[in-house]
Amino acid sequence: PKCVFSAPSRSAAPEAYRHPGSIVLTGLPPARAPRIITEEENMAFYEHVLIARPEISPQQVDTLIEDLTKTIKELGGNTTKTEYWGLRNLTYRIQKNRKGHYALINIDAPAPVVHEFERRLRINEDVMRFKTIRVEALDEEPSPILARRDRDERRRSRREGGRDGEDGGGEFEGGEE
Repeated sequence: PKCVFSAPSRSAAPEAYRHPGSIVLTGLPPARAPRIITEEENMAFYEHVLIARPEISPQQVDTLIEDLTKTIKELGGNTTKTEYWGLRNLTYRIQKNRKGHYALINIDAPAPVVHEFERRLRINEDVMRFKTIRVEALDEEPSPILARRDRDERRRSRREGGRDGEDGGGEFEGGEE
């Protein structure tokens, strides 16, 4: 059997004709017509927060995060920012734990990469919980958690520096009489 392709009918728009053998959709409004998605449009932005078991050390959490970012790059994505928030109290118990190591990863990757990434996290026994949220744009500034920690450290250093470094307070060392 021989396959013959005919030219599009007059009712079909010229842009609806692709190549012989391709599917021609006519009569669809431009908003619903299929279009070719470029690689940049296929990439989406995600913020990913994970909670690791409190029994592991912060160095192990750092290696876990490095392994996860390496996994994302191998799968075809990109990580723009990673933050370690430290050992924090949980709102409620998770697997009989009251604390957990928190970390944030900003991801620029297509959806299949994120699905595979989450599948690997479900298998990992060091990760208690994780949440991935799609965002419009990635924020390059430090997260509110780190910004608050930095602000508290600056305040603490000012208070301690003011007490130890001032000459006007404390002991009387004598002077002119």
